[in-house]
Amino acid sequence: MGIEDIEIGEDFDFEQMLNESFENAENNSVVDGVIVEISGENVSVDVGQKVEGRLHISEITIGGEVKYKVGDTIPVILTGIRGEKPSISHKKVLQKEKFDAFVKEHTEDLEDVTIEGKIISIKPRGGFIIEDDNGCEYFMPMAQSYLKAQGALGKKVKAKVLKINEAQNSIIVSRKKLIEESKIEKDAKVAQFLENDGLINGTIKKITSYGMFVDLGGIDGLVNYNEISYKGPVNPSNYYAEGDEVTVKVLSYDKAKQHLSLSVKAALSNPWEEIRDELDVGDTITVTISNFESYGAFVNLGNDIEGLLHISEISWNKNLKNPKDLLTLGDEVNVEVIELDVDKKRLRVSLKNLQEKPFAKFTKEHKVGDIVTGKVATLTEFGAFVTLGDVDGLLHNEEASWEGNAKCKNLYKKGDELEVKIIKIDKEKENISLSIKDITDSPAKKFQATHKIGDIVKGTIKDLKDFGLFIKLEDNLDGLVRNEDFAPTTADNIEIGKEIEAVVVNIDTNRNRVRLSIKRLEQQQEREILKSVNDDSSMTLGDLLKDQMK
Repeated sequence: MGIEDIEIGEDFDFEQMLNESFENAENNSVVDGVIVEISGENVSVDVGQKVEGRLHISEITIGGEVKYKVGDTIPVILTGIRGEKPSISHKKVLQKEKFDAFVKEHTEDLEDVTIEGKIISIKPRGGFIIEDDNGCEYFMPMAQSYLKAQGALGKKVKAKVLKINEAQNSIIVSRKKLIEESKIEKDAKVAQFLENDGLINGTIKKITSYGMFVDLGGIDGLVNYNEISYKGPVNPSNYYAEGDEVTVKVLSYDKAKQHLSLSVKAALSNPWEEIRDELDVGDTITVTISNFESYGAFVNLGNDIEGLLHISEISWNKNLKNPKDLLTLGDEVNVEVIELDVDKKRLRVSLKNLQEKPFAKFTKEHKVGDIVTGKVATLTEFGAFVTLGDVDGLLHNEEASWEGNAKCKNLYKKGDELEVKIIKIDKEKENISLSIKDITDSPAKKFQATHKIGDIVKGTIKDLKDFGLFIKLEDNLDGLVRNEDFAPTTADNIEIGKEIEAVVVNIDTNRNRVRLSIKRLEQQQEREILKSVNDDSSMTLGDLLKDQMK
């Protein structure tokens, strides 16, 4: 009787099944038989009985070729009688030889042997036939497999010998027993690791994107990518290769899931603790540029600590968009510590703090009154910011042009080059005020070149205000007549668009203003009339006034 002869029902007692399978064999003796006929898939063999036994041709076929021919003598095993025909098998003889060799090799420790083989067939509701590399077969009952029949064929498995019977040439194995014993062994080893709370040396078995598996003498544990370096999450393949030896510490063990969590960094001294009393905000340190991000660069202190150099801390130039424009990977730079939180493992540094402030440099080289050249950087509703090297100055709308209500955004575009004058430097607020008006002649100054105080001018009334009226004199230049400068004869005859005369009483070239007076014009006219009276005694004052009124 062989492994494939074992019959197992849906509900069975495993111990009873084994005993019955051993006791039901009638003979199991090996005899020599002679091949008398090979027909199709059947081979008839004379074994000295009344009726010849029959084999399937696959039992004498190796590598697709029939090994024997009619007349050859082959050893077969008699396993019983079926319908008056002897049940024979040549394959079982070969299996018996392998069985005997297995038993001989493992006489002392048969039930402690672990076998490894491939599942070559499945007995429905029964179990699996496993064959090892030497051709020896084993039977694994379904209940002892921890496997599902679907997809099991061809699968390589390990199992532990559960029972054997030399008389029946049967070896029963159990994957369940192996797994449970391994689990007990692993639990005991892990408990020892946890109890000792020490460091363990292992070998890196496999590296993945999320971590690496480490073999601790037959027990595998996972080092998550967060537990490799104090820098934080890292790519394991940048630090280790499969086969490398590494020292780890056990973090936790999920007994139910058999998950062992390990840490490399926990086995190392904590560099953050080392710098707790050695580094402080304001210190200057030398670091290496280790990585770039859009928002800045990471710097390495050389002891598994990384700090952030934000893009705003790289340069005083506010227009810097990419850290790679000023820095190169691997550069060594001096930086100032601006934030340090050991508990949160946070370090921020500054490069610009160790550089001269652009405003301070600018004020050393420039003063109020200097004329400089810059480019329009930003246009706003109130003016334009002009870049002067590494600093910006403000050109306010009212300083951009002598034209009334003019705005920078309508006069210039970003990138335009302008010549401007520094009119104010506020060192406390670090503000620079600029002017274009100060380096160009005002319309009032041009007016002054052709007019003087006391001149009579003529213009059209442009606007009326509560405090007076404006007369248009030239482009971008109006004259103001205040209420107190009206004449009694004109106060009631004023309307926009009407032409009127007045006397120039003040010219302010800096503020582009001209002050006019109608009252003074009439006073001047009266003085001229009086002068004429004195010069011509034949005329009376009344006559002259009458002529002037005509």
